[in-house]
Parts: sequence; C-alpha cells; structure tokens
Amino acid sequence: MPIADDKLTTLAALERKVLWLASWMIHNANHLRENDDGLKVGGHQASSASLATIMTALYFDVLRPQDRVAVKPHASPIFHAIQYMLGKQTQDKLEHFRGYKGAQSYPSRTKDTDDVDFSTGSVGLGVAQTLFSSLVQDYVRAHGWRTDRAEGRMIALVGDAELDEGNIFEALLEGWKQGLRNTWWVIDYNRQSLDAVVREGLWERYEQLFKNFGWDVVIIKYGTLQQAAFKEPGGDKLKAWIDNCPNQLYSALVFAGGAAWRKRLTDEIGDQGDVSKLIEKRSDSELAALMNNLGGHDMTTVLDAMHGAHPEKPTCFICYTVKGFGLPMAGHKDNHAGLMTPPQMEVFQRAMNVRPGHEWDKFEGLALPEQTVQAFLDCVPFAADKDRRLTAPVIEVPETLPVKIQPVMSTQNGFGGLLNEIGRGDDEFAKHIVTTSPDVTVSTNLGPWVNRRGLFAREIMADTFKSEHIPSTFNWEFSPKGQHIELGIAEMNLFILLSALGLSHSINGERLLPVGTLYDPFIARGLDALNYACYQDARFIVVATPSGITLAGEGGAHQSIAEPLIGLAQDGLASFEPAFVDELAVIMAWAFAYIQKSGGEISERNWLRDETGGSVYLRLSTRPVEQIQREMTPDLSQQVVDGAYWLRKPGPNCQVVVAYTGAIAPEAIEAVGLMAEDRRDVGLLAVTSADRLNAGWSAAQRARERGLVHARSHIERLFADVPQHCGIVTVADAHPATLAWLGAVNGNRTRALGVEHFGQTGSLAELYRHYGIDANSIVAAAQAIAPGRPIRHLKAL
Repeated sequence: MPIADDKLTTLAALERKVLWLASWMIHNANHLRENDDGLKVGGHQASSASLATIMTALYFDVLRPQDRVAVKPHASPIFHAIQYMLGKQTQDKLEHFRGYKGAQSYPSRTKDTDDVDFSTGSVGLGVAQTLFSSLVQDYVRAHGWRTDRAEGRMIALVGDAELDEGNIFEALLEGWKQGLRNTWWVIDYNRQSLDAVVREGLWERYEQLFKNFGWDVVIIKYGTLQQAAFKEPGGDKLKAWIDNCPNQLYSALVFAGGAAWRKRLTDEIGDQGDVSKLIEKRSDSELAALMNNLGGHDMTTVLDAMHGAHPEKPTCFICYTVKGFGLPMAGHKDNHAGLMTPPQMEVFQRAMNVRPGHEWDKFEGLALPEQTVQAFLDCVPFAADKDRRLTAPVIEVPETLPVKIQPVMSTQNGFGGLLNEIGRGDDEFAKHIVTTSPDVTVSTNLGPWVNRRGLFAREIMADTFKSEHIPSTFNWEFSPKGQHIELGIAEMNLFILLSALGLSHSINGERLLPVGTLYDPFIARGLDALNYACYQDARFIVVATPSGITLAGEGGAHQSIAEPLIGLAQDGLASFEPAFVDELAVIMAWAFAYIQKSGGEISERNWLRDETGGSVYLRLSTRPVEQIQREMTPDLSQQVVDGAYWLRKPGPNCQVVVAYTGAIAPEAIEAVGLMAEDRRDVGLLAVTSADRLNAGWSAAQRARERGLVHARSHIERLFADVPQHCGIVTVADAHPATLAWLGAVNGNRTRALGVEHFGQTGSLAELYRHYGIDANSIVAAAQAIAPGRPIRHLKAL
C-alpha cells in the first residue's frame, strides 16, 4: 500500500529533528558542558546518524507497544532524542548526556529513565537477547500465560561490525534448533567498523548465512532516487557501477562530495551516451544526493520493506547506509570517534533552522506547524501504551524445601533431590520454575526434574528410545508444556537465555523462576553474558557444578579456581558455596524468593540487596560429604543465608579460628580435631557465602563513616568475641583471596589457603596435599600463625 505523502513529510521532519537533537546532545556533552577530566567524551555522532532514518521509521510508524527493541549501542543519542519527542525523556537528561544521572552513553534498563527494553553496550549481547526473548515469549504463551496480549516482535538494531561477535552466531544456531519466530535483526550496513572499512562482499556472506538458518533476508540497498535513476536510459550502467564499487572508495566519495563523484563516474564509466547524460544533467549537489541515496536513508524504501515483511518469520534486514549521513564527517574512515567542531556545528545549526538559545525546543526548526507534528506524535502506535514495562505478581515460595538427606551425599546430588521433590508438586511455584542447561543436564543432576516436568518445544517430539522400547533412566519427551529448555554447549547462550527468562515478568507480564546449570569453570566462558544479564537486573539462579580441584579426575581444564572471586565481585549476583545439603535447602528456598524482590533503588547503605533482590550463584560439588544430623532452626537458617555460622564456637581464650567454605569442610573439621589438644578454644567457622559476608561488612563500614556508629555486619557480630591475638586460617577449594579478607575485620593475623595454580589429575588426597588445602596443611598453617607448643599430630609437609 502506498505511503501517504503527509506521513512521509512528517516522518522526514521528525528524522531531521532527532538527528539535530542527537548531534546537539553530543556537542553539548563535549564542548559546552564542563568535564572534570578535561577530556572529550565522544558520543558516536557518525554511528548515530547512520540509523536516523531507520529508527525514525521504526519508532514513529512500524513498531507496536508489544514490540521490543535492542538499540545498537552507538545509536543511543538517536534513541534518547526519539524518546524526548515521544514525551518519555526529559530535557535535563539530554543536557546531561554521558554525565552523572544523565541519559546513558548506551541504552540501559537500569540506569536510564526512558523506555529501554534491553540494555546494550557490550556489542553482540543485545542482539542475541532479542532472539532468546522471542523464544521466552513462545514459552510463556505455550504454557497458557498472557495469551490476552498480542505477540510482539523482538528487534535488534545491529552494527555490521557487531556481527564479528561470535556469540551472535551461537545464538543463530540455537534459534534455528528452537524454531525461532517474531524476530527482526536490522543491520546498519554502513561498511565501517571502529577502525576501518569492512571487507568486500560481506553482505553476501550475511545473506547466505541467515538463509541457511531459515531467516528471510531483505536487502535495502537503493533509495527511491536511485531506483528512479536506474529506470532512466543508462541507469543500468550506473547501477552496475554502484554494485561493483569497493566499500572504501564509496565511503571516500561520500566524504569528498558531488564534484568527486562526477569525476570518478566520468573517468570510470566514460563517455557512454545515455549514462553520461544521466550524470551531466545533475548538478554536483544533485549528483551527491543521488549517490548518497542508499536504501537505509530513504524513508519510503525502509517503510515498504518493513511493512512487507513476513508477520512471523525471523527476518534480517541488510540496510545500506552511510556512517555519519547528514553530517560533515559522513563516509570518512576516521569518523567513529569524530566530533563536529564548534564552527561546523554553527553551520549545521543554521542548516537545521535552529535559532541560538532554542536548541532543545521540541518543535524548533521544523517546517511543519507544531500542531500537525504533535497530532502525529499523539497517534504514534508505539506510544499508545504509556507503560510498556510490565509487572507480574510474586509467586509464593514454601518456607522450607523438602529433601531426603542421605548420611553421605554431595551438594550436587542434594540440588537434584531438591528439584525432584519440587517437581512432584503441581502448585504455581513448581509450574513457574524453568530450567536450562548447555548440554550438561544429566551431569549437573537435572535429570530427575526433567523426567518429571519434560523438555520444552513448540511441537511435540516423542522420545524415540521410549517408543522403540529401549530401556533408559531418562524420559526425553519434548512438548509445549515442558519446563526444561535444552541448549547446545554454548555458555554465552545459557546466560543470555537466563537473562531473557529472568526479565519475563517485565517483558511478557509473566514471572518465571529460571534455574540454569553448567560446570563451574565455564562460568568464565560465558562471563560477559552473565555480567550483561546482571546489569539488566534479570533474575535467575545459576547452579555451577562440579567445581574446584575437588573434581580431581578431570584435570586442570575442568577444575575451577577464580570463580568464587567472580561471585564476590559481580554486582547483582549473590553467591553461595554450601558444604551440606540442609544448608543448600535453606539457600534455595531463600533464593527463589530473593530473585522475585523489587523494593526499589538499591541502597548504598546495604549492598546485600535483600529488599531489592537480584540473581543467585550456587557453587556446588560432586564430592560426597558426611552430612550433619541437626535441626535447622530459624536462627541457624538466617545465619546460613547471611553467609556464615559457627560450626564450633570459639572459647574465650581462642588461639585459632579455621574458616572454610564448600566441599573442603571435612578437611577443616579434621584439622580442628587434630589441633584441639594443643591450641586452646579453637573455633570452626562455616562460610556459606563469602560474597554476602563481604558485602555486609563493606556496607556496615560505609554506614559508620556516614554517622551510623552502631552499624554492625554479620561477620563483625560473629567475630565480636574472637580475641585480637587469635590467628585465622582460611581454606577454600578456590583462590585463597576468597576468604583472605576475613583477617581485616578485627585485625587478626591470617593465613589464607587455597588454589593458586592450574589443577591436574590425581586422587582427592593427592591434589589436596599438593595444593596445600588438606587437613595437615591447615594444621601447619595454624601452628605457624598461632605459636605455641608443637601440635602433636602435625606431619612434616
């Protein structure tokens, strides 16, 4: 259907307006607002400009309220300008772009106040987020939830250089396996990366790749001026020249302008009658306008392509654009961090008909009446729903989670048993749990849960082994009601899927309780995506098991060392490492409630986020440990959640405290027994969460510095009766820095034991002895740090 001329006129005016606002925003951040460090802060003028047409078309015409968009990071100024025109962004935020409390450099769900669907910044991750968000939308609807809402398209605005990121192709493969729908990736094919111009013929590789994975591919290459010129006599030769022109040359000629275009075209096409007339009848400015009229900058062409796309099939739009289109640095290979100089901005301002002093006026410089533009904005489909960020009720979590505790068992087995018991139920709690794993479902003990709840697929797929009557302990039937999403072995996909699942309450209006499993060392493999998920405030539980050199037979490639330090440092993620299954049961019940909390802005007074919630990381082990027979009292439960408790409380004359975390518990317990006769009142501290202990301690110190002199953290209360002369030995199957900080709480001398070098194969006893975390090493450290008579059971190291 032809697009009405009045709509095109208004959209063209809005495109100019958002380009002006974005450019002024960046200029204001760099030239007008004082920066404390005296440095230019950039702002990506050129990268923003290349998407002005596409984003204007999307936000002011194509999008509907249920659609969700991941905006290319460098296009944030255009995004914020559009939000300003739609009344969802303030002038103050634009004036402080890239400044404190201002509009963010890259769109952020948690830091920006305007309508950001998905955070972007670490390139490639926002792109994959849209794919997995579409899969999650299918999951929600397949389970009969929120079918009252129209299906939305998940759309990514993608830089062509962004497609160098490997996680995008991992996601593409997973999307094909899962039957992806309702996804658009709009590629800003300006053929320039941060440092250079992209390789020739790249678009052909993109086209074939996407088609191989079942996507429609729409190439938006020629604008209406070029399409009209191709119909003129000689137009076929001009089109052939454009198609064969190298990327670097095309970019250079865009920057050089009309006279350069004329010379190059005349030199290379030569005197060929019709085509020469086609060129000669246009002035330099008209010729430049023609040659710069690529499809991605032509409103009619963009709208026709997007409105003509298949309603459900995943679609890749390859949009030819010029980086910096409409700006003085358009096409130049150095324009990525380029900024308009003050004189250039003055010329640009006059060209945009913006009077000095009226730079932020919403309708300044528009050729249309204010009433006409405002009436158009009031009818923009995307803005019809004033609050697109949805909510969902909290799902009630049982106070305690039942589990059958064997006399000897591992925390990994305990995890599988806990989920198995939950899976027996049919309450809303069990129904809303969704698990996922990158090809390690069985080896992380999710098998019993999957047997009970099934695997998810949009179409029923029978278990062939079952139908062929071949015995198996696992029932692998796929159906729309399944509650486990099986992934290929790609940890980036795991964390981005967890991000999408963990935002379902906001994106789809239906809360899910996601649990993802992987081997602990491979957290590092997906760390960028984990950080991205936490930055978006997605809510999930990640269970990492097996872990440490305790996975003795597997060797260094599968033995994790640094992951507990990630747990300590990662914002938005509470990490735990329990030793006993009853601890794990308490932590998991707390975690399912914690990931649902949303009490408002995070307070710097308490970084534990207990009111605001977050995600949870459980570091578990395959090591069978003798379980303690005890009652889990409310007080003990609270201490487990707070991060530590006394397994053996130190006496008044305590000389040594041993603090351990995780599967190394038997060695710590043995060591305390070995030294008890020769060191007085020895204490044994079970640390269930070094992360929460440390965060609470930091928060208490900060509170005291601000005048709350009575503020005390959990670890300070635990150490209140520990004499300052007492030595502390910490031990972890992880880097020793995990617990080394405990000595700083009260100024106690500390010897931190742990693993500092890559692991290797061997028996548990051999590896613990080699890396110095066995009972004898703990005793030796205690004797060194708390001098006294020789400890009689100490063996020579």
